[in-house]
Amino acid sequence: MAWKEMGNLTFADAFIQSHSALEEFDAIETMIDWQPVQMILSVISNSKVGEKAYPPLVMFKAILLQKWHNLSDPGLEKQLARDIAFKRFTGLSLSDPVPDHSTIHRFRQKLIDQRLEETIFEEINRQLQRSGIMIKEGTISIIDASVIEAKNCRPKKNSSGQNTQDPEADYTTKMGADGVRRTTYGYKNHMNVDEDGFIQKTICTAANEHDSIQFENLLTGSESAATADSAYYSKKHLDLLDSLGIKEMLLRRAFRNRPLTEAEKQHNFYASQVRHVVERVFATLKNQYGLAKAKYMGQKRNQLNFTLMSIAYNLKRGLKIQQQTCI
Repeated sequence: MAWKEMGNLTFADAFIQSHSALEEFDAIETMIDWQPVQMILSVISNSKVGEKAYPPLVMFKAILLQKWHNLSDPGLEKQLARDIAFKRFTGLSLSDPVPDHSTIHRFRQKLIDQRLEETIFEEINRQLQRSGIMIKEGTISIIDASVIEAKNCRPKKNSSGQNTQDPEADYTTKMGADGVRRTTYGYKNHMNVDEDGFIQKTICTAANEHDSIQFENLLTGSESAATADSAYYSKKHLDLLDSLGIKEMLLRRAFRNRPLTEAEKQHNFYASQVRHVVERVFATLKNQYGLAKAKYMGQKRNQLNFTLMSIAYNLKRGLKIQQQTCI
């Protein structure tokens, strides 16, 4: 199959003045060996008729830029057209045409159809582990979930009288820190984060699913300990962790007629010393990556979005740790 030829330098490219702003993504470019990622993406087929398609790795790098800058598809198209740093990272020369927003949308759908995002996520994490940036064995798995409002969250009707709410989302009610109960229609992002703030696993479900249901699926099998809030505490999970040889650090909950013992308070205190890391990751994803509200309709599209965000986040986190280590 044939792809568009990208990155051929032109006379105009030779006159670009060197500047640190243009090298913003160079460290990420060299931190990762993109050949295995390209091999994973090679299963995406190119139509035998019509115009040649953009190379999948070019499109994937464009998606990473989209996540880092929280851009819409039209916004990403504009930035690829006018930002030299974006072109440099994706491998586009000044004379190369840029993918339009519909091309970006179709590429994301191909990732869903081929179920590639999880394989790429695992490959990126493996590379971070091999380079010593991300711990491979003996980590503490910090597990939590956060409710994400659906793209179409209100029960409105279109011109045909059909409900425009996302049919795969659902309602959940949660008590806020201010003591007020709030109902949200949307999804839930379940996440496993290690103590260094790297995302190890992420799962998207409807918001009404209880946090604890995905606990076993979020474990990596290589952790030395696992911690989560009291919603995850149950005999089933204690037995599971014991059978896997994983140290249990689940928070205990007090009841009306059974307050916490001093030993349980001490246990919660030590577990909370690491559990706050996952809250920081959720805050970063919501404030900088647009996780506060779902961007797409349907569970599969939002699972893809959560996983791509995790890949983008881990790359930035890895770069930060790498730079701190080199100081």
